[in-house]
Amino acid sequence: MLIRSSKVAYGVLLLVAAIWGSGFVAQRAGLIYLQPFSFNVARFVIAALALLPLWFYQTRGRANIAHYPRVFWWGSLFAGTVMFLGFSLQQAGLQYTTAGNAGFITSMYIVLVPLFGLLIGQRTNWYTWLGIGLAVIGLYKLSLNQGLNMNRGDMLELIGAVFWAIHVLAVGWLSTRLTDLVGFSIGQFVVASVWAALIMWLVEQPKLYAFLQAWQALLYSGVIVSGLAFTLQVMAQRSLNASMAALILSLEAVFALLAGYWLLNEPISTAQILGGGLMLLGMLLSQWAQSKTSSVDS
Repeated sequence: MLIRSSKVAYGVLLLVAAIWGSGFVAQRAGLIYLQPFSFNVARFVIAALALLPLWFYQTRGRANIAHYPRVFWWGSLFAGTVMFLGFSLQQAGLQYTTAGNAGFITSMYIVLVPLFGLLIGQRTNWYTWLGIGLAVIGLYKLSLNQGLNMNRGDMLELIGAVFWAIHVLAVGWLSTRLTDLVGFSIGQFVVASVWAALIMWLVEQPKLYAFLQAWQALLYSGVIVSGLAFTLQVMAQRSLNASMAALILSLEAVFALLAGYWLLNEPISTAQILGGGLMLLGMLLSQWAQSKTSSVDS
């Protein structure tokens, strides 16, 4: 399935942001029973398995993966490795910080994506920078309104944001060069699961009963947050530049705040409400300016 309309891509990425934001709650719930790498092994395996029926349906069972281009294999390896690092830092950070803060700080990749993009020749227009500026102010009000005293979990989330920025850029680049996007999603999940399994056996002591106790969190994280959302991201980014995609995806911070409030009873302050409003305003202004520019050009 290809998404050719930028407006549809905006809507799809907004849905992805909502799913990712709610995913922080599931991750926190899973950490009650499982250690970080054990949780990630299970979620990645579930994600890959959940996508297999769709892949077989899409390819009609006639795909010859031996003839897939080299960019597919190297792209899956790279994206899967970066995804593993991002998720691992995110999951580890959630042991020391709130679901809301984790979502907010992770969203700082909206600044890193256009900055890293400059290194590979991707320029960001002024209205996207305007939206990013408002979003950064919003993020400050959302997560750091008490000052810049970040705890250990917050620092892990910030380092993870670097890898999420790299992942957004990689997905944007690869999505325009691959035809089997579902297969690519499966590939990156397989790679991520292998890395997570290696670390799990080295530093953790996984128990079967712990996986069974966390089945609800694992099912949601694997099928919805990982399998569905990441595949939709790959499809939608084909029609958008990486910086605009990152700006929309950063709204997962707002959804993480709402999910933490509704499901975990994490408090919301007036400053956080203001911050969420600024982030939303930044996204809307950027899209409005882009639509006006497109109208003039046409």
